[in-house]
Order: sequence, then C-alpha cells, then structure tokens
Amino acid sequence: MTTRTDHTADRPISLTAPSGIDRAAHHRLDEAWLAAAWSHPSTRCFVVSGGQVLIDETPDGRTELVMTPSFEAPLTEAHRYFLGTDEDGVSYFALQKDALPGRIDQSARPAGLREAGLLLSPRDAGLMVHAVGLENWQRTHRFCSRCGERTVIAAAGHIRRCPACGAEHYPRTDPAVIMAVTDDQDRILLGRQVHWPEGRFSTLAGFVEPGESIEQSVRREVFEEAGIVVGDVEYIASQPWPFPSSLMLGFMAHATSTDINVDGDEIHEARFFSRDELGAAFESGEVLPPYGISIAARLIEMWYGKPLPTRSFV
Repeated sequence: MTTRTDHTADRPISLTAPSGIDRAAHHRLDEAWLAAAWSHPSTRCFVVSGGQVLIDETPDGRTELVMTPSFEAPLTEAHRYFLGTDEDGVSYFALQKDALPGRIDQSARPAGLREAGLLLSPRDAGLMVHAVGLENWQRTHRFCSRCGERTVIAAAGHIRRCPACGAEHYPRTDPAVIMAVTDDQDRILLGRQVHWPEGRFSTLAGFVEPGESIEQSVRREVFEEAGIVVGDVEYIASQPWPFPSSLMLGFMAHATSTDINVDGDEIHEARFFSRDELGAAFESGEVLPPYGISIAARLIEMWYGKPLPTRSFV
C-alpha cells in the first residue's frame, strides 16, 4: 500500500482551487447583456497572447493579473471572451491579441501559465486558465471540420459557428490520465520522455482512447510505456491543463509486476525509486522534479510525504 501523509493530502492542486468566479454561461448568447456588461465601468479585462498574460507585483508582495477597465482596453470585437462574474457583480473578459500590449509600467512582465499559475490568486489563476484554454482552441479551430469553410465566433468565445453548413463547434478538451504507480515495496515508478533533458523524471501519462474507461487507460498506458502491469487503480483528482487542451485525470495505481521495458518511442527511461533514493537523487541533481504547478508533482508528493524541490523557469 502507498503511504500518504496529511501534510500533502490537504494541499490543493494548482488551478483547481475555488476561484470565486461564476462563469455565467447563460449570458453567453445574450448579446444585449454582454454589451451592457462590457460597457460597465466596473468590468475588468486582460490580454492573452500565445498563452501568456501580463502579471505584476503589488506593494504588499502579491502577484496579480494586469487588468484594465474595458474602456481602456485594446480594440477588438471578435476575439473578446466573456469569462464570468464575481460575487460583487464584476464582469471579466479576456482579449485575444497577436501580441501583448506594451508594459504598463516597469514591473509588469509577460508570463505563461506554468509560472503564473503558482503565483496568482485562485481568482486570477482561474481566469487565466479559462482564457488560455479558449485562446488555444480559437487559434487552431478556425475552419469547419465538416465542410472546410471559415467559422465565426459566437457565445462570447465558447462556440464557433459555420455560416455555410450551420455546424457548431465547441472548445476541445482531451481527457488524459496521469498516474503515480507504486509497487509492493512502496517504490514509485517515474519515467523520462525521449525529448526531455537528462535527469527530468515524472509520472507516466497518456490520452484516453475512444471506447475506453479511464481505469482501462491507466493500465494500458503504463504497460505500453513501461511494460509494467497495473492492478488496483484509485482516482485522486483532476486538473485543467491547456497545453493545448488537456484535462488531466490523476490516479494512484499499484504495480503487480516490476520488470521495466520502456517503449523507446515516448519513454526513454523508467525507474522505481524508494523515498530515500528519490531524495538523494533530488539532492545530487541526478533527478529534476516536475514543475510545482503540475498534478504530477502533487501525485508524487502524496507518496513522498513532503513538498518536492522547486524548479526555476529560467
């Protein structure tokens, strides 16, 4: 059995904490309401470009999204996405642009979700992950998959409609399983993908295939990538991961075999680690942990019993 400690089990997974934002999907097709919300002086908006936003440090040491009133926003009509409202009735919009605006002051800087998601408040992180997910989908789904004609944006950024054949297309979300696999000795199985740098290890993961349950997907992926047979599977939590459009489904799984045979196509190397072995590998630099924002890091921490070492983004 895998040992888990209260210290790690109680910490929320990044990008999943309650944001306080009501997505208010019932307003997305109400053009009059959206126009009124956009013109309201309390409305706030921010620009997203290439998965990045502007963030800034506050005098009290917090990190915030750089947001402006809508009347100060860069001009855009089609690529304006309604993200929701907060408990005070403030509406939030994201504006998709080809580039971030010039820095408002010397301290504001661009950041992607892997960095900003760890720094921002739950509200701002929730707004950012929503906006980045929409932007990724919008940039890669401009044409109708049924007839090939260019589609138009509708529902405040949450639908693309084809004016030629009438088809409606919705934001793509790809379910993927990610699992911390442990054996009878309570060692954890970690792998290194073929395109990762030397020393970077993480949990195994893969996409759910058509007609497959998520439990079946866990067992198939682990066997395909590492040659390990998995028995019991326990669902832990999920995490939105818009790189570009995944929903990560996290599991703990128990290995019933230990003879590793990597596929060589996706996984270059896989190893079982005891806690002492993994701690020593972190200390020596032999193993680089996953970035702290990822559910992979949290799954490993649940087994490891304490936070993993942090990694720099530079």
